[in-house]
Amino acid sequence: MTPPSSPIGDMKVRKLPAIGPKDPFVNVVKVLSNYMVDEIALPSTFEQLRTTSAGNKIRILVDHLVLNVTNPCLINALLTLKWHFSTLAEDDRGVNDTRANACEIVSWRFLARISERDAMDFCLFELPQIREVEACANADANERTSLLPQFRPNTPMTPTRPGSKRVELLRSVSNIGIPAEEQNQDEDEGDPTSAFTGLNGLEIAAVADCKKFLSQKVVQKIVHGIWRGDITFWQDLGAHTTKKPQFYNQRHSDYFTRLRVPLYQKTFEVLFFATFLFLYYAVLVERNPYHITPLEAVLYIWFAAFAYDELSEFIDAGSIFYAVDIWNGADLIIILIGVAFLITRAIGLIKDDGQIIDHAFDILSLEALFMVPRICSLLSLHPYFGTLIPCLKEMAKDFVKFMVVVAVLYVGFLTTFTLLARDSFSLGDMSWILIKVFFGSSYLGFDIMRDINPLLGPPLMLVFVCMTNILLITSLISILSDSFSKVIAHAREEYLFVYSVYVLEASTSNRLTHFYPPFNLIPLILIRPLRLFMPADKLRTTRIFLLKATHLPIIGAIWVFETAYESIKGHTPMFATMGPASEQLTSESTIPSKKPRPFLSNRASANTASQHFPEPRNDDGPASCCQDPFDDPVKGKKEGERAVSLPVDNPELNGLKAQVEDLSSKIAELTALIMAQQGTEGQE
Repeated sequence: MTPPSSPIGDMKVRKLPAIGPKDPFVNVVKVLSNYMVDEIALPSTFEQLRTTSAGNKIRILVDHLVLNVTNPCLINALLTLKWHFSTLAEDDRGVNDTRANACEIVSWRFLARISERDAMDFCLFELPQIREVEACANADANERTSLLPQFRPNTPMTPTRPGSKRVELLRSVSNIGIPAEEQNQDEDEGDPTSAFTGLNGLEIAAVADCKKFLSQKVVQKIVHGIWRGDITFWQDLGAHTTKKPQFYNQRHSDYFTRLRVPLYQKTFEVLFFATFLFLYYAVLVERNPYHITPLEAVLYIWFAAFAYDELSEFIDAGSIFYAVDIWNGADLIIILIGVAFLITRAIGLIKDDGQIIDHAFDILSLEALFMVPRICSLLSLHPYFGTLIPCLKEMAKDFVKFMVVVAVLYVGFLTTFTLLARDSFSLGDMSWILIKVFFGSSYLGFDIMRDINPLLGPPLMLVFVCMTNILLITSLISILSDSFSKVIAHAREEYLFVYSVYVLEASTSNRLTHFYPPFNLIPLILIRPLRLFMPADKLRTTRIFLLKATHLPIIGAIWVFETAYESIKGHTPMFATMGPASEQLTSESTIPSKKPRPFLSNRASANTASQHFPEPRNDDGPASCCQDPFDDPVKGKKEGERAVSLPVDNPELNGLKAQVEDLSSKIAELTALIMAQQGTEGQE
């Protein structure tokens, strides 16, 4: 009797993507793209993929990736495909959205099934250059080749504009997931993924708006570890130091690398803005129309330091993260207003014109509209305010779109009323009257409607008042309420996305030496001119020495804070379980768990050697986090329970034994699938 086939077993024997440990990024992307296109042909919602049988194929894919794939660019490829499918033209059935959601679900479920150390390595793996770019003798160029390179691999000596980086990504992502039958036609067009070189998984997730991925616990532990400095990218400050994600070890790391911790960067940024705001108010209160005072000169230095710091940040991150952070728009406006004030002030002092000088201080007074909210930008790290900011952003977008309709109707009524009242009101007077009527002064329109035209004035004004005060205003409120509801429904995801971008923006700088403003003007004045004749290594050593000399008080403040924090609350790093193992796990019997718990239940597994990143880590034991709890046939039996043995010389019993074993395997497969689903539901 042949046992019936298992549906789960049938799904397992289907072709799964074959990914080698050293396959290039473009091959990994295309293999996964072909699998998604072939296997996901029916539309499903995100919840259906996550909780119902519609997601069986991606569950099987996750099992395959965990057990068989060790390529470090796997997460980068999945998140790149998520962006690719989400940017394709919308189809009637929504299959592309289903594939995009599938890629995002696979990426975080894969991370939840491996050790935390491997999860960090996968998320922070930086896509390497396809061609090795020769080392440049220029020191500044040497410091721009780590995290966000400004050089394309196909043209290594030609820098691209930072603002064009996102355009390159959008252009290249459209050529990634092409069907298998069309791939041969595009083989000669170059690597479509070349624009992604230099990006790690978290950066691609931020660019691709993978908010659900970034909100997962395993990913947020990595983000929060970067924020607190438990995960660092620099071990020491040296002329030949390279950037690499690693766990912070106080015994072996240069303490000056704490200057790169996003928490401290943002803290001193707030202190800088507080001083900036104090100088701003002092200059406005002093308001000397005759000459530049010492306070005003210091304000100019703060303006220059702030502008240079923003320029450096834009060059390092490009438009990828710079445009995502809403506060960067306020920074640009602050700089533009400062430049306008400086030019107007200079013209007024040269011409000795009091009116121009008054205009200069009037321009400077506009800075308060942006500087005061900018110093409160740290509130966006709080869940409440971090949720309100995306809500206001989406509501502002819908408001601008709706005002286009209002402007069209307004121009039409303005033209009609102006022509009807050509003998009574001018164009300017009629414009302000209709604006007042639109914002609620309906009685004003009714008072002048007969002056406009005795016959047509009253009915037209009645129609205008009804359309503006009833139809348009009510519609605008409804649209803004709907926008607010959509964002607030995913409040946690929106907040964590803002927080993640905030952290990545502070940590993705590829410069070894990062000077806090206003100290950043010192290397600009003293070091940059030396690039013309000083060797690169010596120039970098000089920058490091200058950094340590100028930032020693800041390092002292950081040391006092960390020492006091450890003495009061104790030092409990987010990734304390992921450091070098002190005890080796040599067998599965050392796991103190009686039942399988899919999500990182075995914290000790983070200390074992990794099957995904097999480089030496002072560990000898194999990773146990990916073992199937149902592999052991006697696992789960009570201690001392005797297994039932069947005689092997009886054909009937042998057939019955085969059926029982087949049934047991099917039950095991189904149980594993249910346990995996329950585990992912607990994390989603």
